[in-house]
Amino acid sequence: MSTPVSPGAPLSTAAAVRLVAVREIRSKMFAKTFVLTTAATMAAIIVGGLLYALLGSSDPSRIGVLSDDPRGPTVEALGSAAAGDVEVVTVSSRGEGEEKVTDGDLDALLVPADSGVTVVVESELSDSLSTLFAALAQQQALADEILELDGDPARVAEAVGSASPTVEALDAADERDGGQIFAGFAAGILIFMALMTTGQMVAQGVVEEKSSRVVELLLATVRPWQLMAGKVLGIGAVGLAQVAVLVATGVTTALGFGLLDGTSLELGPTVLWAMVWFVLGYASYALVMAGLAALVSRQEDVGSALSPVMMLMMVPYVIGVSLAPWDPEHPLVLALSYVPFSSPMLMPMRIALGGVPLWQVLVSVMLTVLVLPVLVWLAGRLYGRGILRTGARVKLSDALQR
Repeated sequence: MSTPVSPGAPLSTAAAVRLVAVREIRSKMFAKTFVLTTAATMAAIIVGGLLYALLGSSDPSRIGVLSDDPRGPTVEALGSAAAGDVEVVTVSSRGEGEEKVTDGDLDALLVPADSGVTVVVESELSDSLSTLFAALAQQQALADEILELDGDPARVAEAVGSASPTVEALDAADERDGGQIFAGFAAGILIFMALMTTGQMVAQGVVEEKSSRVVELLLATVRPWQLMAGKVLGIGAVGLAQVAVLVATGVTTALGFGLLDGTSLELGPTVLWAMVWFVLGYASYALVMAGLAALVSRQEDVGSALSPVMMLMMVPYVIGVSLAPWDPEHPLVLALSYVPFSSPMLMPMRIALGGVPLWQVLVSVMLTVLVLPVLVWLAGRLYGRGILRTGARVKLSDALQR
């Protein structure tokens, strides 16, 4: 039978941190604002997925056919059965058709060939159009074999079964499909919102306890760094649970509405790495925000105290959503995806868009992890020097002095 701890007995480090963390989880997880915000975001994800499913596939696939090519009606007939809504566009020359393909006005261009079916695309042929042109190639092979092989059934069957279209890509670069681009946007926006929300929760909690003098009672039982660590861990657990719920909602919505059909998105690794990068990003930003928040005594001053961190957070976010989905290998995106504070938003976007070697991800993780001990020291120093000082804002230089 264990001996009860007396009120004056000091808590162990693990017990003190756990006590504060559990207190934060209970107070934040079931707060009305947190529950309503999470529910509203889930509803927005579901409604957005529904609208995308209803409206996103309304545009027909546009296939170019030369004006003297007799296969136009056949392509249109096969399209309704194999590829859904297909629009056949007549072009006067191959050059004109290739220009339209490059500009995005055509999804594919059917061109004459000595044998079989040849299709010109910008980068790659979609799954639905691959089915259409495969059917066209088999139909053409059947006609050719009947004419040239005197109707030999065995040779006809063999030729039809092996027939497939030849695809010529005007741009051999790896083009991202809609599912990858959507996932890249979602990863960047979700992690940015989650980091900002949870980081501000940490900062506001620090100032709230400081201004109400509750912190003085807490520090009678735990040490300052234990209080900060418990607060960061507790709110981090709440934030991670929220991110997990929202990611699960997004994945379920995408699968339920068929939004990922035909995409090259690697869903499992994308979700897993998004969770990992949220944890690393939260640890980085929450530590700094907790330390800076301890330097002020009023909620009105929290915004100004955190403004440098908010600006630091906005830079990779803006670059990510404006540049990364279209050019994830851009030198600026590539460089910032290795920089701590930037990598938690840019690297998961690059992972979702595909083509990121594992070694690049691991190097980025390692660089972020190496910075964390420095942030722990910095945050602990700021928190310990500022948490019990009320009144005027504590200068950063004073808090860092020995």
